Amino acid sequence: MTTGESGQREMILQVATRLFAALGYDGTSTRQIAEAAGLNIATINYHVGSKRELYLAVMERAHIAHAAVMEQAVKDLLSAPPDQKIVAVHRLIDDYIDFCVERPEVPALWMHRWLSDASDVTDLEPRYVQPLAQLVIDAIAPQVIADDVDVDYTINSVIWCIHSFVQSGVFDKSGERRAPDDPRVLKRFRTHMHQMVHRTLGLPGSPP
Repeated sequence: MTTGESGQREMILQVATRLFAALGYDGTSTRQIAEAAGLNIATINYHVGSKRELYLAVMERAHIAHAAVMEQAVKDLLSAPPDQKIVAVHRLIDDYIDFCVERPEVPALWMHRWLSDASDVTDLEPRYVQPLAQLVIDAIAPQVIADDVDVDYTINSVIWCIHSFVQSGVFDKSGERRAPDDPRVLKRFRTHMHQMVHRTLGLPGSPP
Protein backbone atom coordinates (compact mmCIF):
# COMPACT_ATOMS: atom_id res chain seq x y z
CA MET A 1 0.00 0.00 0.00
CA THR A 2 1.43 3.38 -0.99
CA THR A 3 1.67 6.35 1.37
CA GLY A 4 -1.24 8.01 -0.45
CA GLU A 5 -3.38 4.91 -0.17
CA SER A 6 -2.51 4.53 3.50
CA GLY A 7 -3.49 8.15 4.13
CA GLN A 8 -6.76 7.71 2.30
CA ARG A 9 -7.60 4.59 4.29
CA GLU A 10 -6.84 6.43 7.52
CA MET A 11 -9.16 9.27 6.51
CA ILE A 12 -11.93 6.78 5.71
CA LEU A 13 -11.53 5.14 9.12
CA GLN A 14 -11.63 8.51 10.88
CA VAL A 15 -14.78 9.56 9.03
CA ALA A 16 -16.43 6.19 9.63
CA THR A 17 -15.57 6.35 13.33
CA ARG A 18 -17.17 9.77 13.62
CA LEU A 19 -20.36 8.68 11.84
CA PHE A 20 -20.69 5.31 13.59
CA ALA A 21 -20.20 7.08 16.93
CA ALA A 22 -22.84 9.70 16.10
CA LEU A 23 -25.43 7.62 14.25
CA GLY A 24 -24.61 4.01 15.07
CA TYR A 25 -23.80 1.26 12.63
CA ASP A 26 -27.41 0.70 11.64
CA GLY A 27 -27.99 4.41 11.09
CA THR A 28 -24.93 4.95 8.89
CA SER A 29 -24.67 3.98 5.24
CA THR A 30 -21.57 3.44 3.15
CA ARG A 31 -22.81 6.25 0.93
CA GLN A 32 -22.85 8.65 3.89
CA ILE A 33 -19.29 7.68 4.75
CA ALA A 34 -18.18 8.14 1.15
CA GLU A 35 -19.84 11.54 0.89
CA ALA A 36 -18.37 12.73 4.19
CA ALA A 37 -14.93 11.57 3.07
CA GLY A 38 -15.32 13.15 -0.36
CA LEU A 39 -14.90 9.79 -2.08
CA ASN A 40 -17.04 7.33 -4.00
CA ILE A 41 -18.28 4.01 -2.67
CA ALA A 42 -15.91 2.05 -4.92
CA THR A 43 -12.95 3.77 -3.28
CA ILE A 44 -14.30 2.96 0.18
CA ASN A 45 -14.67 -0.68 -0.82
CA TYR A 46 -11.18 -0.77 -2.30
CA HIS A 47 -9.47 0.54 0.81
CA VAL A 48 -11.54 -1.07 3.57
CA GLY A 49 -14.15 -3.41 2.10
CA SER A 50 -17.82 -3.68 2.97
CA LYS A 51 -19.62 -1.62 5.59
CA ARG A 52 -19.32 -4.54 8.01
CA GLU A 53 -15.56 -4.79 7.41
CA LEU A 54 -15.25 -1.05 7.92
CA TYR A 55 -17.17 -1.28 11.18
CA LEU A 56 -14.97 -4.11 12.40
CA ALA A 57 -11.87 -2.07 11.56
CA VAL A 58 -13.25 0.92 13.46
CA MET A 59 -14.08 -1.18 16.53
CA GLU A 60 -10.67 -2.84 16.47
CA ARG A 61 -8.93 0.54 16.39
CA ALA A 62 -11.10 1.77 19.25
CA HIS A 63 -10.26 -1.32 21.28
CA ILE A 64 -6.52 -1.02 20.65
CA ALA A 65 -6.51 2.56 21.92
CA HIS A 66 -8.67 1.62 24.93
CA ALA A 67 -6.62 -1.45 25.79
CA ALA A 68 -3.32 0.44 25.66
CA VAL A 69 -4.51 2.82 28.38
CA MET A 70 -6.11 0.22 30.64
CA GLU A 71 -3.34 -2.35 30.33
CA GLN A 72 -0.80 0.28 31.37
CA ALA A 73 -3.00 1.34 34.29
CA VAL A 74 -3.30 -2.28 35.43
CA LYS A 75 0.45 -2.77 35.04
CA ASP A 76 1.03 0.31 37.22
CA LEU A 77 -1.39 -1.03 39.83
CA LEU A 78 0.21 -4.46 39.96
CA SER A 79 3.71 -3.02 40.24
CA ALA A 80 2.84 -0.43 42.87
CA PRO A 81 4.27 -0.99 46.35
CA PRO A 82 1.77 -2.22 48.96
CA ASP A 83 1.30 1.21 50.52
CA GLN A 84 0.48 2.70 47.09
CA LYS A 85 -2.02 0.11 45.84
CA ILE A 86 -5.12 2.13 46.74
CA VAL A 87 -3.67 5.23 45.13
CA ALA A 88 -3.04 3.16 42.00
CA VAL A 89 -6.65 1.97 41.97
CA HIS A 90 -7.81 5.57 41.96
CA ARG A 91 -5.23 6.48 39.32
CA LEU A 92 -6.72 3.74 37.14
CA ILE A 93 -10.15 5.36 37.51
CA ASP A 94 -8.65 8.71 36.53
CA ASP A 95 -6.95 7.17 33.51
CA TYR A 96 -10.26 5.73 32.31
CA ILE A 97 -12.11 9.00 32.81
CA ASP A 98 -9.37 10.87 30.95
CA PHE A 99 -9.41 8.41 28.06
CA CYS A 100 -13.18 8.60 27.64
CA VAL A 101 -13.20 12.40 27.84
CA GLU A 102 -10.38 12.68 25.31
CA ARG A 103 -11.81 9.99 23.01
CA PRO A 104 -15.61 10.31 23.42
CA GLU A 105 -16.18 8.42 20.17
CA VAL A 106 -15.05 5.20 21.88
CA PRO A 107 -17.72 5.13 24.61
CA ALA A 108 -20.23 6.32 22.00
CA LEU A 109 -19.51 3.31 19.79
CA TRP A 110 -20.07 0.90 22.67
CA MET A 111 -23.16 2.71 23.94
CA HIS A 112 -24.79 2.25 20.54
CA ARG A 113 -24.19 -1.46 20.98
CA TRP A 114 -25.84 -1.33 24.41
CA LEU A 115 -28.97 -0.26 22.50
CA SER A 116 -28.71 -3.25 20.12
CA ASP A 117 -26.92 -1.41 17.33
CA ALA A 118 -25.14 -3.79 14.90
CA SER A 119 -26.90 -6.69 16.59
CA ASP A 120 -25.76 -9.05 13.84
CA VAL A 121 -22.13 -8.44 14.85
CA THR A 122 -22.15 -10.57 17.96
CA ASP A 123 -18.57 -11.32 18.92
CA LEU A 124 -17.14 -7.92 19.82
CA GLU A 125 -18.04 -7.99 23.53
CA PRO A 126 -16.47 -11.41 24.24
CA ARG A 127 -13.48 -10.51 22.08
CA TYR A 128 -12.80 -7.01 23.39
CA VAL A 129 -14.93 -5.97 26.37
CA GLN A 130 -14.97 -9.00 28.64
CA PRO A 131 -11.21 -9.74 28.66
CA LEU A 132 -10.30 -6.12 29.34
CA ALA A 133 -12.92 -5.73 32.05
CA GLN A 134 -11.76 -8.97 33.65
CA LEU A 135 -8.17 -7.72 33.60
CA VAL A 136 -9.24 -4.70 35.63
CA ILE A 137 -11.46 -6.73 37.97
CA ASP A 138 -8.68 -9.22 38.69
CA ALA A 139 -6.24 -6.40 39.45
CA ILE A 140 -8.59 -4.55 41.80
CA ALA A 141 -10.17 -7.51 43.61
CA PRO A 142 -7.13 -8.24 45.85
CA GLN A 143 -7.34 -4.71 47.25
CA VAL A 144 -10.90 -5.28 48.52
CA ILE A 145 -11.01 -6.40 52.15
CA ALA A 146 -14.80 -6.70 52.62
CA ASP A 147 -16.42 -10.07 51.86
CA ASP A 148 -19.76 -8.77 50.57
CA VAL A 149 -18.46 -6.59 47.71
CA ASP A 150 -19.42 -7.41 44.14
CA VAL A 151 -16.32 -6.24 42.31
CA ASP A 152 -17.68 -7.29 38.90
CA TYR A 153 -20.80 -5.16 39.22
CA THR A 154 -18.86 -2.27 40.71
CA ILE A 155 -16.50 -2.10 37.73
CA ASN A 156 -19.40 -2.42 35.31
CA SER A 157 -21.16 0.40 37.16
CA VAL A 158 -18.08 2.56 36.77
CA ILE A 159 -18.09 1.91 33.02
CA TRP A 160 -21.80 2.75 32.73
CA CYS A 161 -21.39 5.96 34.74
CA ILE A 162 -18.34 7.23 32.88
CA HIS A 163 -19.71 6.43 29.43
CA SER A 164 -23.02 8.10 30.24
CA PHE A 165 -21.35 11.17 31.72
CA VAL A 166 -19.07 11.62 28.72
CA GLN A 167 -21.96 11.33 26.27
CA SER A 168 -24.69 13.16 28.16
CA GLY A 169 -23.14 15.24 30.90
CA VAL A 170 -25.28 16.10 33.91
CA PHE A 171 -28.14 18.51 34.59
CA ASP A 172 -27.57 21.38 37.00
CA LYS A 173 -30.22 22.76 39.33
CA SER A 174 -31.63 24.97 36.58
CA GLY A 175 -32.13 21.97 34.30
CA GLU A 176 -29.30 22.96 31.97
CA ARG A 177 -27.09 20.16 30.73
CA ARG A 178 -23.45 20.50 31.76
CA ALA A 179 -20.92 18.68 29.61
CA PRO A 180 -17.50 17.24 30.52
CA ASP A 181 -15.78 20.16 28.74
CA ASP A 182 -16.73 22.29 31.76
CA PRO A 183 -13.69 21.87 34.10
CA ARG A 184 -15.80 22.33 37.23
CA VAL A 185 -18.29 19.69 36.12
CA LEU A 186 -15.52 17.25 35.24
CA LYS A 187 -13.78 17.82 38.58
CA ARG A 188 -17.00 17.26 40.50
CA PHE A 189 -17.76 14.08 38.55
CA ARG A 190 -14.22 12.79 39.09
CA THR A 191 -14.50 13.39 42.84
CA HIS A 192 -17.84 11.60 42.92
CA MET A 193 -16.46 8.59 41.06
CA HIS A 194 -13.54 8.30 43.46
CA GLN A 195 -15.84 8.44 46.45
CA MET A 196 -18.29 5.96 44.94
CA VAL A 197 -15.60 3.43 44.02
CA HIS A 198 -13.81 3.76 47.34
CA ARG A 199 -16.95 3.32 49.43
CA THR A 200 -18.56 0.65 47.27
CA LEU A 201 -15.44 -1.48 47.25
CA GLY A 202 -14.88 -0.85 50.94
CA LEU A 203 -11.29 0.21 50.38
CA PRO A 204 -9.29 1.12 53.49
CA GLY A 205 -8.72 4.74 54.42
CA SER A 206 -10.09 7.69 52.50
CA PRO A 207 -9.99 8.43 48.76
CA PRO A 208 -6.64 10.05 47.92
